[in-house]
Amino acid sequence: MVRTPLTPEERERGERLGQLLREARGGRSMADVAGAAGISAETLRKIETGRAPTPAFFTVAALARALGLSMDELVVRCALVPVA
Repeated sequence: MVRTPLTPEERERGERLGQLLREARGGRSMADVAGAAGISAETLRKIETGRAPTPAFFTVAALARALGLSMDELVVRCALVPVA
């Protein structure tokens, strides 16, 4: 299966998500947060650095839960266009 290249907007949204997750993680280690979310620290690293700009919904939901973020907050803060 050939994957369609990401648009610049999708890449930017992924970078915003990564930055938001890094900020929310604060002083907690990647290993602690990844373990709480049930993912590998490498997966979290890729998401935070933008190398995985389109993570699966359930991965994002698990990270949001582990970091005490709401999905609504993630949508609003990662949107490229203000959400009305």
